[in-house]
Amino acid sequence: MKSLFSSLSVLIAFIALNGCAHRYQPQKIFFQGEAQGTYYQVTYYDSLGRNFQTSIDSLLKDFDNSLSLWVEHSVISRINRNEAVDVDTLFKKVFMKSREVAERTKGKFNFCIGPLVDLWGFHQQKGAVPGDDQIQEALKHIDYRMIHLEGDRLIKQDSLIRLDFNAIAQGYSVDVIASFLKKNGIHMYLIDVGGEVLAGNPKPDGSAWRVGIEKPADSSTADRQIENIIELKNKAIATSGTYRKYRIENGRKMSHTIDPSTGYPVQHNLLSVSVLASDAMTADAYATAFMVMGAEEAWRFLRANKDLDLEAMFITSNEKGELMTVMTTGFSQLLTQ
Repeated sequence: MKSLFSSLSVLIAFIALNGCAHRYQPQKIFFQGEAQGTYYQVTYYDSLGRNFQTSIDSLLKDFDNSLSLWVEHSVISRINRNEAVDVDTLFKKVFMKSREVAERTKGKFNFCIGPLVDLWGFHQQKGAVPGDDQIQEALKHIDYRMIHLEGDRLIKQDSLIRLDFNAIAQGYSVDVIASFLKKNGIHMYLIDVGGEVLAGNPKPDGSAWRVGIEKPADSSTADRQIENIIELKNKAIATSGTYRKYRIENGRKMSHTIDPSTGYPVQHNLLSVSVLASDAMTADAYATAFMVMGAEEAWRFLRANKDLDLEAMFITSNEKGELMTVMTTGFSQLLTQ
């Protein structure tokens, strides 16, 4: 009788343990939506099977209310109108990182480029090509050293300065989502906001997350093709390019990327740059900076600033229109094809 009781106890314990194991097996959660004028996609594994889309939508709405140029009452919009407003934590974080990257790149990354962007009309995709005099005037009002934080207030020494965080804010929104997930005990995730991507820990089977890198296209309407696939874990990747966003004036293609040192769209042969970093905000900012620099200057920057721990891949075109790819060793080690 004792033997039968012991056997039943073992059987019950085995069933219970297997039931718990099945119950707490990480479940794959996926959802997508729209934010910041683009898409977002979130994939993660959660043993509790929780869907956090409503919470993340709320986070992204708060983000837009702070940093979006398309929200009239946002903090950045009010600052650009020289209204008295206290800045929030989101704004402070992006401002400090923007200042850091601007100084590190000697102004190639410039978050005060608003007057030039407005002059060229790239946000609205319209407007006449500005004249040299207009550009020279706008260049007087993009000095990021003329703006600083004092407590919760942003002080502008030049009232005509207008901030533009479009080259960094989207990346930070990815980091904000990741921080939320980690606070809720979720560490296996892949977050994509408009092409700025951050991967967390590997998936339950131990495999890394696979992310496609787009091949530069001939036009903004061309079908998207994958040039390379990269495996990511606990890394972010951001890609910046001239081949999707541009204007055509008098038969000439004009990139939406403006060189803050000249006031004109960049005119080099760099079509696309992808940057790997520990966080999406850093990857986003340096991808933009490298697009301004061009491949050769960006390559020299990488060699001189190894402490940043950045990896990059550059896609350029030669005189025949042929694509050429150059990448750092660390980047190539993550490619799957």
